Amino acid sequence: MTPEDQEEIQPLLRPPDSATLGRRVFLAAFAAALGPLSFGFALGYSSPAIPSLRRSAPPAPRLDDYASWFGAIVNLGAAAGGVLGGWLVDRAGRKLSLLLCTVPFVTGFAIITAAQDVWMLLGGRLLTGLACGIASLVAPVYISEIAYPEVRGLLGSCVQLMVVTGILLAYLAGRVLEWRWLAVLGCVPPAFMLLLMCCMPETPRFLLAQHKLQEALAAMQFLWGSEQGWEEPPVRAEHQQGFHLAQLKHPGIYKPFVIGISLMVFQQLSGINAVMFYAETIFEEAKFKDSSLASVIVGVIQVLFTAVAALVMDRAGRRLLLALSGVVMVFSTGAFGAYFKLAQGGPSNSSHVDHLASVSMEPASTTVGLSWLAVGSVCLFIAGFAVGWGPIPWLLMSEIFPLHVKGMATGVCVLTNWLMAFLVTKEFSSLMEVLRPYGTFWLASAFCIASVLFTLSCVPETKGKTLEQITAHFEGR
Repeated sequence: MTPEDQEEIQPLLRPPDSATLGRRVFLAAFAAALGPLSFGFALGYSSPAIPSLRRSAPPAPRLDDYASWFGAIVNLGAAAGGVLGGWLVDRAGRKLSLLLCTVPFVTGFAIITAAQDVWMLLGGRLLTGLACGIASLVAPVYISEIAYPEVRGLLGSCVQLMVVTGILLAYLAGRVLEWRWLAVLGCVPPAFMLLLMCCMPETPRFLLAQHKLQEALAAMQFLWGSEQGWEEPPVRAEHQQGFHLAQLKHPGIYKPFVIGISLMVFQQLSGINAVMFYAETIFEEAKFKDSSLASVIVGVIQVLFTAVAALVMDRAGRRLLLALSGVVMVFSTGAFGAYFKLAQGGPSNSSHVDHLASVSMEPASTTVGLSWLAVGSVCLFIAGFAVGWGPIPWLLMSEIFPLHVKGMATGVCVLTNWLMAFLVTKEFSSLMEVLRPYGTFWLASAFCIASVLFTLSCVPETKGKTLEQITAHFEGR
């Protein structure tokens, strides 16, 4: 295959010059982003549901030793969903894939609602995880392909904004609803997405790749209110054969592959799961009357700073926000490690749980002072993560791959992300015992330094470029 054969098949898609263009593109993006909202609600569900299940009297199912699996099994389901989503998005299309992912969402929450034993609970969580994996792949792809360059950063960042909003919604609802009614509430966003997406078009790029020119023009008319400024694709050029391993020798394929996978790995190695693991305990040590309020505070910070990132994404650019985010996380994880080092109070071979307990043995003023250092570190880290490393890896994943390999490539990225999340979550306790808490967070700080260097040396700026121009950049055209 020659470099010319690798040339991206789609026309250079430009929005028409109109002051009123693209109003319905925001509606279509919102409809697709209800998938990530459902995904966030499913992730956040376990936090209030586990205590609610433990408080429930028989015949409610008992989690007993399965509480950790109740939270972690979503990651395994999502990893499988990433693979399935990568297959679906190229064969069924972007719109139909989003419609199909509502089925495991609603079914999973319905099974949890009707659960009579722990296996029904785990089965429901596995199904919602499968839907999470599909939604986390398809929604960014759909939104990136319907958005024009001037708003693609804004709309693409709304994927992560809706995820953290869903998590916050689960935390807030969990304060007033018990676990069954919380699961019923979880059925609402995917049901609403099903209704809205039925009225939305398929992406013009996918339709053009399928030689459905009239349908593509109709989609353009619906989304942007005009067909002007669009060019018909050349007849010869689509890549109907899809992806083959031999294509990895071409820079237009292997460069975005390396960048996409690396972004997902660095996102999970940043320490986000470790910080979230400790958040409630840290707030408790800082003498908050209601330590469960920590989840809500963290959720509010995530939503606010992800919204800030969405608003400035198309002006500041992806590289700058990633680098700034990484630097903030370097200092906050370093300070968090310093908190554990200072709170340790001497050498010990105890577990990380004992390290937390040792803080309470210090004088009250010292304990509270150190804990406020930790609270500040947590809030700073969450804000830094939300501005860059939270939304941007998902946004870039949807931008950098050529159309003919997008399904498979994004599937590999999503699989990498969810498997890394699962491994980090499961091995976190072991790492804490081997390296001690302060060593674990300083290791996370080192990974954050590596992520900044990787961003500055390898990640291209995609702000203001069409998807075709981004492909041309990797191919050296």
